[in-house]
Amino acid sequence: MARCGPELVAPEGVEAQTCVLTRDGEAWARVYYRNATGEELRSVLTLMGPGGRTVELHCEPAAHDEPGICETPRVPSSGAPRPATAVAEFVGAGPVDESPLLLRAGSERPSAAKN
Repeated sequence: MARCGPELVAPEGVEAQTCVLTRDGEAWARVYYRNATGEELRSVLTLMGPGGRTVELHCEPAAHDEPGICETPRVPSSGAPRPATAVAEFVGAGPVDESPLLLRAGSERPSAAKN
């Protein structure tokens, strides 16, 4: 099962969509992206589960206009996809303190109304 957020596009040329996926008692985060900035970027993909548990993965989207995927490791899941959310942040290359946030894309938020 996949629960994805909207496809987002930053004016600088970064596109992304972030999803939480679940299957066979496991959950993981995946971001689909395209880096049309012409520059190397840094990205952090974070899967946030219940109880404050998180899994982070650092990705390096290449400086080309081809689609790419970045995925966190799979972790045990309670079986229900709703408690987990994911977010991907894309920043420019260079010193961390000076690199601007270009795009933040999140998965669909869990809804208390869904069962």
